[in-house]
Amino acid sequence: MQLLERYLQAVKFWLPKEQKEDIIAELSEDIRSQIDEKEAELGRKLSEVELESILKQRGRPILVANRYLPQEHLIGPVLFPIYRLVLKIVMLCYVVPWTVAWITLLIFNSGYAAKFVGHSWFEMLGSLWASLWGTAFLAAGTVTLVFAVLERVQRKSHFLEEWNPRKLPPVNNPNLISRFNSIVELAANLFFCVWWTAHMSSDVVLNQVNLRISLSPAWRYFFWGFLLIAFVNIALAAVNLARPYWTALRATFRLVSDIAGSVLFCWLLKSNLLLEIASASIPPAKAVQLAAVINLWMARMFPLAIIFGVVIAVVNIFRIVRVSAPQAHIPGERAAMA
Repeated sequence: MQLLERYLQAVKFWLPKEQKEDIIAELSEDIRSQIDEKEAELGRKLSEVELESILKQRGRPILVANRYLPQEHLIGPVLFPIYRLVLKIVMLCYVVPWTVAWITLLIFNSGYAAKFVGHSWFEMLGSLWASLWGTAFLAAGTVTLVFAVLERVQRKSHFLEEWNPRKLPPVNNPNLISRFNSIVELAANLFFCVWWTAHMSSDVVLNQVNLRISLSPAWRYFFWGFLLIAFVNIALAAVNLARPYWTALRATFRLVSDIAGSVLFCWLLKSNLLLEIASASIPPAKAVQLAAVINLWMARMFPLAIIFGVVIAVVNIFRIVRVSAPQAHIPGERAAMA
């Protein structure tokens, strides 16, 4: 039985000090019972090979010891779904702004862009990753550490087990429209129309004693274009206020309105609208140079405007697909439609 004693000794090594003797006594009795049953069946003592076979069936000592140990998790199954969600949010809120800032520097900062002259896109992306991963690792590590601490607190206090069903959030219906949002949109567009017609109808947007700012003749197209889009948004907000749920038709109108606004804004950035800056305190040559710089920087914002326009369009298209898809009845939808 020396082989059995060696096996029990190996298992004992991995057990917690307080429970070693009790667990080994229980395991030893269990294995000896199995050996006795096998010997009674065969009518003889087990050979070394047969005993080895029984111990192999039991498993490697460290795995056997692990069955008697409490299951340890850095972050257990209770908190893990929350941890995963928070980690995604943190990484998204870090990676996306960092990437946008990097692209902005690349476009608008000539000194930063000069570092990548002659480099391929793969080398540029490698540079982005090199500056990104360190802080991303720190952010992920911080979130993991916080949830590891919460896991230890949860094991002792069981604070997640204390909850009230009445505090659960209401059933979410993504097709419902908040009336408050519709009121804010309606008021904002009305205010915009009043201000726009009062102050931006002329191509001379500022005409003071010491300062005059003039826009190019193309400004009238932008003036009427943005005014028309505002009127469409007012009508849409009014309908949404009365019927606070999205339909495929209204979602399509929103998509068309937002695309028109994005296209008009992108066109504005590239049209060199600022024609003249005249001031008694600014030399004419300096004023011409200042107007050229402003037009240049507006044109440089064009790629970012394209990106934001695409994001807005994708959100609107997703809304149309969601509204058009057949859905089961959602509580509260029928009341909103009434």
